[in-house]
Amino acid sequence: MVQPYELYYWPSIQGRGEFVRLALEEAGADYVDVARRDGGVDLLTAALEVGDHPAFAPPFLKAGEQTIGQVANILLYLGEQHGLAPRTEPGRLWVHQLQLTIADLVTEAHDTHHPIASMLYYEDQKPEAKRRAADFVETRIPKFMAYFARLLANPEPRDYLLGERVSYADLSLFQVIEGLRYAFPNAMKKIEQEHPELTGLRDRVAARPKIAAYLASPRRIPFNQDGIFRRYPELDA
Repeated sequence: MVQPYELYYWPSIQGRGEFVRLALEEAGADYVDVARRDGGVDLLTAALEVGDHPAFAPPFLKAGEQTIGQVANILLYLGEQHGLAPRTEPGRLWVHQLQLTIADLVTEAHDTHHPIASMLYYEDQKPEAKRRAADFVETRIPKFMAYFARLLANPEPRDYLLGERVSYADLSLFQVIEGLRYAFPNAMKKIEQEHPELTGLRDRVAARPKIAAYLASPRRIPFNQDGIFRRYPELDA
């Protein structure tokens, strides 16, 4: 009997764990979201201290005897195991590259509300956050989104980043678009008007049967003010 995957991530936020959840859901994989069970947070923190290859921080995935950390690394593994990436090495590396680019964007989104230190409250760094967010909205979101829109449009319009077949990078781009819509609705409205390819990708992913079922279920944690994407209207000027 194949053991279910064990996903270790914080139980009350989407955060970086959501990128892994989306891949597991699209794959129809059997998995346990460990920290969302009774006593799960204790299991999570204990798991960080054991094993030959412990993760630095959540999320991490246990697949049999393996412990795999870092979102892009986990998705590299799941992509190969569940057909969410090409079979060829160049293709797998290309999707991995796209995921790493998404990871850069996610870090920049987080740093809009915590530009000085993660351990400080937002209220302790509001002037710096406003300055950081202004640049993020004006230059960084448009640059990243224009890049992905170009990939979806060239050499001809395509359903997904690789063409007709969905990959884990598409699922992650969906999550980023959703997160940016939540945190920066004004900025994203303008960007999506300029790049309808992004809206199309978002809608196609959301309509995939397993993803649609997941989004409508209690397994999908709502966006909130403790995650990566946070809605502070003053930062979305």
